[in-house]
Amino acid sequence: MTVVLGIDGCRAGWIGVLLPEAAAPLALVTPALEALLDHPAAPSVVAIDMPIGLPERVGPGGRGPERHVRAVLGARQSSVFSIPSRAAVMAADYGEACRLALETSEPPRKVSRQAFGLFPKIRVLDSLMTPDLEDRIFESHPELAFRQFNGGAPMSLPKKVKNVPHPPGLDERRALLVRHGYPPAFLERPPRGAGMDDLLDAAVLALVARRIASGEAECFPPVPDRDGRGLRMAIFA
Repeated sequence: MTVVLGIDGCRAGWIGVLLPEAAAPLALVTPALEALLDHPAAPSVVAIDMPIGLPERVGPGGRGPERHVRAVLGARQSSVFSIPSRAAVMAADYGEACRLALETSEPPRKVSRQAFGLFPKIRVLDSLMTPDLEDRIFESHPELAFRQFNGGAPMSLPKKVKNVPHPPGLDERRALLVRHGYPPAFLERPPRGAGMDDLLDAAVLALVARRIASGEAECFPPVPDRDGRGLRMAIFA
């Protein structure tokens, strides 16, 4: 039985939604990313909301994948962070990250506090990722995924307002997931350690993983670049 997996970061670490081909979905929260990637269910394809591939230098708008995705997300494009250079992401100190980001970006740009908060998780995935794994592990983005399953139209309501979950936006996304096969009860309450937005994001990423497995997924950009480690830089949906 084919099993796919969607992964998002959450306050307890990582949330994954396992989506078997002919069985009920399963949501899991763990502090260790490896526990999801190496789950006994053996997911054949994984879609994760975390950057894969870190360039040595970045231009306006971050990496190519961010620029391509923003172009189709309309009002939801603010959900796409600009990922700075590898050197900046590897810096554990905020001031040092900003200094390195300024040195490796054109035009020079510092790192936002919100983006800096993601760096530890980016480093975890980067430490595990190799070019040999790219047939199984794919970068995705929840708002691009919701757009894909919404007939190519970005969601009309934000998921968060001033960094606080926005119930109407969550309801809009929950209803879309139910239309695409999720049992309503599965989406009623997130597991301990994750928010409702995290559960919905992991759930839609599992649907992206299914699209990737069937060869239907779209790649942004269509021809990806690679970073200095040979990692593909592309967002799939």
